[in-house]
Amino acid sequence: MDLSKPGLFCFLDGFTGAQTGQFARKAEQLGYSALWFAETRGREPFSFASYLLGQNERMIVATGIAVVYAYEPFAIANAARTLGELYGDRFILGLGVSNQRGNAARGIPYDDKPVSFMRQYLAKMKDAPYVAPQPKHEPPVVIAGVMPKMLQLAATQTQGTHTYCTTVEQISRTRAALGSQPWLCAELGVMLETDASKARAAIRQYIQIYLSIDHYVKRLREVGFSDADFVNGGSDRLVDTIVVWGNETKIRERIDAYYTAGASHVCIMPLRSSGGMVPDERAVEALAPR
Repeated sequence: MDLSKPGLFCFLDGFTGAQTGQFARKAEQLGYSALWFAETRGREPFSFASYLLGQNERMIVATGIAVVYAYEPFAIANAARTLGELYGDRFILGLGVSNQRGNAARGIPYDDKPVSFMRQYLAKMKDAPYVAPQPKHEPPVVIAGVMPKMLQLAATQTQGTHTYCTTVEQISRTRAALGSQPWLCAELGVMLETDASKARAAIRQYIQIYLSIDHYVKRLREVGFSDADFVNGGSDRLVDTIVVWGNETKIRERIDAYYTAGASHVCIMPLRSSGGMVPDERAVEALAPR
């Protein structure tokens, strides 16, 4: 499984089914190594992953992330094995616990001991019986680990971690916490927009939900942001650090900085300066791997 080239991370529920297939085919043609998609309150991720995998021949498809409270370990383990066998080791199972607010909106619980829950969940997945033909390799699992104990679990019990809404310094710290071998698959928000006022206004709209979640704010404080950075939608410094905006050269420099900081794979999220979460296909084309 080759993740050396950048991938894409996208919210795809704003597209019709046919449009998602077209998007997946285009991403493969442009040379992206993987398509990560977010689970929101829309499509069920495993049947959707199967559809996306069927739209191309080489590109990896990954859940970013499937929320574990919504699925029994037996079901999720065997869904991943099914995809791994049918599509030739092109599926990555990204798992996470999300957060209390997000899960309430989904109508699912949130355990007050998420690390313990995830540890037990992974053990049950490994023990799940599977009597169909086995995939050539067990599909890799990565977990969304933003806090130290979850990162330790990712490093010791899975292939690695998938990060979201991070800074370069946080990527460096995450690599140090993981050690040298585990995967560090890092999402990076990008915006192909050179007008500062347009870019920052759209980014502020995008990050508001994350600035209302305690662990995101706590992590940002750990890398030097203060109370002043979290008022009025976020300071320019905060906005510019979380999402890179500008021309192609500036964005590629930030992608390179993520790799230098320790990411083993970078998946860009192409945001639109007009707002919304539908991926900007102009940016997808402009930032395709060289």
